[in-house]
Amino acid sequence: MAATEPASPARPSDESLLAHVRLASVPGVGGLARKRLLARFGTPQAVFAAGPQELADVDRIGARLVQAIQRTAESRIAEETIDLCHRRDVAMLLEGAAGYPRLLAQIDDPPGVLFVRGHLDPCDALAVAVVGARHATAYGRRVAGQLAGALARAGYTVVSGLARGIDQAAHRGAIEAGGRTIAVLGSGVLCVYPPEHTDLAVEVTRHGAVISEAPPLGAPVPGAFPSRNRIVSGLSLGTVVVEAAERSGALITARLAGEQGREVFAVPGPIDSRMSRGCHCLIRDGAKLVESIDDILEELGPLFEPSVAADGREIHAPAELRLDEVERTVLAAVDSRLAAAGDGTGSVAVDDLVADGDLAVSRVLAAIGALEMRRLVRRLPGNRLARR
Repeated sequence: MAATEPASPARPSDESLLAHVRLASVPGVGGLARKRLLARFGTPQAVFAAGPQELADVDRIGARLVQAIQRTAESRIAEETIDLCHRRDVAMLLEGAAGYPRLLAQIDDPPGVLFVRGHLDPCDALAVAVVGARHATAYGRRVAGQLAGALARAGYTVVSGLARGIDQAAHRGAIEAGGRTIAVLGSGVLCVYPPEHTDLAVEVTRHGAVISEAPPLGAPVPGAFPSRNRIVSGLSLGTVVVEAAERSGALITARLAGEQGREVFAVPGPIDSRMSRGCHCLIRDGAKLVESIDDILEELGPLFEPSVAADGREIHAPAELRLDEVERTVLAAVDSRLAAAGDGTGSVAVDDLVADGDLAVSRVLAAIGALEMRRLVRRLPGNRLARR
């Protein structure tokens, strides 16, 4: 399956797009406020058609936010934003539309609009976030780059926040390994923060995408960064925290990952470093301790739904990215037999797998053993196999 092209920008006459962009442009309307408004009114169009009292009746929508909604409704900010996106090659992805990241759509409060510089591909469903302290140590930066590079070489997209320190090292590690990476901004995609990472943002767009729920020229505001963390974790199968102080924003991302049902990992550090305290707290609370990429890959279970790897293969579990050629051949034979089976057993005979190809029995059995250890298949009575 070929990677999809970036979503074509919708025309300014598209009223649905206009309303979504207009709602995304209201100062103070983040993911939770948007969710409450849509729960009450159904569509962004209906939100802007509502009167002041109707808006004020929505839980936690105060007078200031009501005024902001009304001011935005009377402005041309949506039309201007869409025109800017056309001119600056920024794609707009609406929740529920083709091209919107499937993992992100499954969180409680997904962005209504994603503004995208670069390309989001189907293989980005196989993503792991690598996050951590802005004031990272040399140890933290080195480990973040190594883990990101190893993840990229294994076929994963590396997600981070383009911040100084660990985020920067993670993006560079993925790029240098020839892999894909996604940067999630707390500002607009045409207003990169921190400004010294403008060139890095350009590199990221060549190897993935820079995305934000803020309008493209949106300035960085403090409240936007905790909010963007839910997107970082929401795009990812798991989140790896490399270094974090006790009150680090990376811990917010880890908490959100847990709430979203995603895996949480933490890298231990020196006991006399304050940048280790957040990670050590996560480990005490049940996060998976990470010493190498194997600790990450072994923990990632089956995907919510099949995805597509960068080479076009359909992937049911991240462990499939680590298979050698013989193991891939045997697993493909299992899947082919299961797809063709009409007996409803959901299993295949080992003897049939041997008969399917030109591999020696010993190699087929060794591959089956490896697939079992990677928890991709399980043995059943009668010398049969089933997918996990």
